[in-house]
Amino acid sequence: MAKLYSKKKKASPKMLPKKETVSFLLSYSKALSITKAGDLTFETIAN
Repeated sequence: MAKLYSKKKKASPKMLPKKETVSFLLSYSKALSITKAGDLTFETIAN
């Protein structure tokens, strides 16, 4: 008979990002600008 794998999975620990990661993503998203011209899409990052 086939072995059944229906045991409950253990709860994974909550993964929290570092403050540096959140800061990096926020600053990146603020600097990102997407421009559409016809069928073309341009992504520019203003530093």
